[in-house]
Amino acid sequence: MKRKFLVVILVLFACIGGTMSHAGATPSNQQILAILKQRVEQEKQMPGIVVGIIDRKGRRLIQYSLADSKVDGDTLFEIGSISKVFTAIALTQMAERGELKLDDPISKFLPVKTPTRNGKTISLLNLATHTSGLPRLPDNLAPKDESNPYADYTVEQLYTFLRNYQLTRDIGTQYEYSNLGAGLLGHILSLKAGVNYESLIKTRITQPLKMNDTTIQLSPKQQARFTKGHNTFGKPVSYWDLPTLAGAGGLRSTTNDLLNFLAVNLQLQPSALNATLQKTHVLQHSTPTPEMQIAIGWHVLNHKGTEIIMHDGGTGGFRSFIGFVKNKGIGVVVLSNSENDINDIGLHLLDERIPLAKREAPKQRKAIAINPKLLDAYVGRYQLAPDFVLAITKEQNRLFLQATKQPKVELFAETETQFFITELDVQVTFVRNPQGSVNQLILRQNGQNLPAKRLN
Repeated sequence: MKRKFLVVILVLFACIGGTMSHAGATPSNQQILAILKQRVEQEKQMPGIVVGIIDRKGRRLIQYSLADSKVDGDTLFEIGSISKVFTAIALTQMAERGELKLDDPISKFLPVKTPTRNGKTISLLNLATHTSGLPRLPDNLAPKDESNPYADYTVEQLYTFLRNYQLTRDIGTQYEYSNLGAGLLGHILSLKAGVNYESLIKTRITQPLKMNDTTIQLSPKQQARFTKGHNTFGKPVSYWDLPTLAGAGGLRSTTNDLLNFLAVNLQLQPSALNATLQKTHVLQHSTPTPEMQIAIGWHVLNHKGTEIIMHDGGTGGFRSFIGFVKNKGIGVVVLSNSENDINDIGLHLLDERIPLAKREAPKQRKAIAINPKLLDAYVGRYQLAPDFVLAITKEQNRLFLQATKQPKVELFAETETQFFITELDVQVTFVRNPQGSVNQLILRQNGQNLPAKRLN
């Protein structure tokens, strides 16, 4: 897409398997450096990556990068959806101060008709917990510049969407991750506070926590420390701007700033915000992934008795991860200047039973021409998970894939049965049964082969 918006398209869940019997100590600096070196040099997943670890003993920074892409603890990255955590904290604090209530309907704060269903209205807490019934993205998002897809999405377009959208599920009954919902929440909080989103987050959260590099607009000195983002194949890409939906993913930050943030979440450092942050850790709702629940802004993974409070983020050229285990008093930040996935590193450092994924260096693929009639056999719907379907369509002799609640992308033929997406390291292979009919496809992404059975 570049309308992947803050989560790489088609990534469904983290690998949380493993064979080790217990969670041991965090790997040493040398062990972590070896992981990063392999990810950068052998697997060629990113030009640079920084890891920050905080525990009761102090802080550690480990970084590795190519010579022309130096990064360290003060390098600025786009942190994407980690912004949602800050939006949720602002909501919680405003509720504490009596400026609003968590169960206030969003219609109370907006000058426009908002969606309802069966007599129920969307609340502020529904937005913070992805239970509003709103889709991942608004259907009137049509960027002029695909390399910066949210820069021209206006408040007027947002209001038009809200006026016209019909909810397809009851409010508060089911989790469905929504960038739209989080962005709308940031907009509402800004309206209520009478300041823009950046000022709201700065004055209420980042300045009190001495997170002076967590911002949207960068000073000249900060700009000099802002690393360039890269796509799956290592090519530089444009930065992203989210003026209307900033609450979903507009913040930039550094590893050192996010370690300050973790220190207060882990209660390793006193702060007037401590009680507020603790409230955001409280579980609110289940998700389709059995091991995962949603708190206020945070996701909470329960892996074999270890509770990891976490969030990740991804924009067109960056990936980010922040997570912590409260009873172990340990937190981890991972920031990368590539859109290739890094969640496995963050999760592994918090619980070694969660394995590192095996990555392959991205391959530059070449499209070939095939008989368009062959494409007809592939058209249909393929189920990857109970609530996640891949729709394959043919339009003007071209093949397209559209995942549930995600934009349509074109598939290019590498062989008569193997296809790929140009902007992402994603491949699709169609499989025939003994009778010769196509009965499934295999989606390959992030080192995983994910089978999807054909529905029709």
